[in-house]
Amino acid sequence: MPNSKLSKLQFFVFFVCFSLFCYFCIVFLSRSLSAPFNLIFVMPAWLTTILLLVVSNTFMTFAWYGHLKLQATGATRHWPLIGVILLSWGIAFFEYCFMVPANRIGYVGNGGPMSLMQLKVLQEVITLTVFTVIATFFLGGERLQWNHIAAFLCLIAAVYFVFMPGSK
Repeated sequence: MPNSKLSKLQFFVFFVCFSLFCYFCIVFLSRSLSAPFNLIFVMPAWLTTILLLVVSNTFMTFAWYGHLKLQATGATRHWPLIGVILLSWGIAFFEYCFMVPANRIGYVGNGGPMSLMQLKVLQEVITLTVFTVIATFFLGGERLQWNHIAAFLCLIAAVYFVFMPGSK
């Protein structure tokens, strides 16, 4: 078992380092100090927003639920609650490093293509999609059932209704 814990720890460290690298690339590839979130490379604002939200929600899912997997593997079984909370806050910091730029880039008030309601609905769909993938393949123990699929179809309908022409 120590090898599996070590490999999971190595994966976590790699994930954090890679995400920091991505974040700093986004920040340093900006056009100017007055518009720090306008990226130099040609990528539509809606796509940049979606990609940043996916990364952000990956961190969020690990911050909110990853400690349960760590406890199950024994890595944090004897930690006090405050230690687990601080670990989760440390992970959640990186969530905000991606969520804030995603919302700034995507918001129509900043020149983006989406209203506040559209951003929120999109974020919720991405949150549940990322959670489903992580819960199924990383956290384990969860299986998709027909009612989960029905709920996702309702979310797709929500996205359709919030992005309908003339909905801004």
